[in-house]
Amino acid sequence: MTTKHTFKTALVGLKTNKSRSALTILGIVIGITSIVLMMSIGQGAERLILDQVGALGGETIVIRPGQEPKGPSDIGNTLFADSLKIKDLEFLLKKQNVPELVRVMPAVIVPGSVSYRGETFRPTIFGSGNPEFWSENFNMFTEKGTIFDDQDIRDKKSVAVIGSKVKEELFGESDAVGEFIKIKGRKFRVVGVYKDQGQTSFFNINELVIIPYTTAQTYLLGIDYFHEIITEASSADVVARTVLDIETTMREAHGITDPDKDDFFVVTQQGVVEQIGTIIGALTVFLSSVVAIALVVAGVGVMNIMLVSVTERTKEIGLRKAVGATNGDILRQFLVEAMILTAVGGLIGIILGTTFSYVTAWALTNYANLEWTFAFPFFAAVLSLVVSTLVGLVFGLYPARKASQKSPIEALRYE
Repeated sequence: MTTKHTFKTALVGLKTNKSRSALTILGIVIGITSIVLMMSIGQGAERLILDQVGALGGETIVIRPGQEPKGPSDIGNTLFADSLKIKDLEFLLKKQNVPELVRVMPAVIVPGSVSYRGETFRPTIFGSGNPEFWSENFNMFTEKGTIFDDQDIRDKKSVAVIGSKVKEELFGESDAVGEFIKIKGRKFRVVGVYKDQGQTSFFNINELVIIPYTTAQTYLLGIDYFHEIITEASSADVVARTVLDIETTMREAHGITDPDKDDFFVVTQQGVVEQIGTIIGALTVFLSSVVAIALVVAGVGVMNIMLVSVTERTKEIGLRKAVGATNGDILRQFLVEAMILTAVGGLIGIILGTTFSYVTAWALTNYANLEWTFAFPFFAAVLSLVVSTLVGLVFGLYPARKASQKSPIEALRYE
């Protein structure tokens, strides 16, 4: 029997039992849809996060306290480390120590809420130095008022620049500039309101409150150290050399001779990008593996239904053998049926997965205010089609072989 005739016969057999064929491929459709959807969302999430990280610029270098965490259990040690002090700023600002460093900004994080005349809002509060850093690196500019300056930082002034959401929640339509908000019971005069910009680089600009780090340290936190020091190299090309200079300078400031005993660590944007790519890739592989198990289960379902089909079509098999069909012809027919079913299931799954991915991307962009980009996982689509066809081949082999080995005489007698 020719290949063309084999496919034609297989299609006739599938059309005869449309409901059973549809149920057979249901598991495959769900599995492939899940794989395409997860791969697409994974790629979209990776693009979003990397774009947000990239907003910091390739020249940004962050110094954090404590030893670099090797796992989730080490993160707490980093959060409560107190190894970054004012003397580190003095060392870093010396041109001979780090020649390519153009900007340094210490920062502390202030937990808590802000209030104004009975209205309360819980924003992200940063105690910051070098206020120009925000406008230069994050394109954060005030819509009303201005930012505080270096003199305000030195004088430990109680001034604040707030995001548009903070202004809306506390002041409504009223003008916020010149008014006083309370943070941890201390009054801060609002000197500026940032433009409505939304989410960028892991925080929402609209929900920011930025105050001088000296004020935060002295009056709100009672500490003399920083939670991180954000620096900027003159260009992305000199980042590696600048990192080495920073590490050498910090060790000198801390009296450290053994790098293994560093009480700080340096993070570059390239390093963050690589870590994020690795984490998302590993997570996507893990989730895809879970779905792959579901595909195996779906394959077992295909095999079971094909076995039922073989039993129901025993007389048909007997008639075909009686008119000259060989064991190989019967084997190929049922094998092709199984492969067609799973391949069609794969195609439907790819179409549904792509559709759901597009709808998800559209919803996240329009309703979650995320700059989410739809990503069609071409490799995942091709792989899904191949895998679904292989599932039909592997799990259709046993029913097809069983059908081919039936005796024509016994098959014709079957009731």
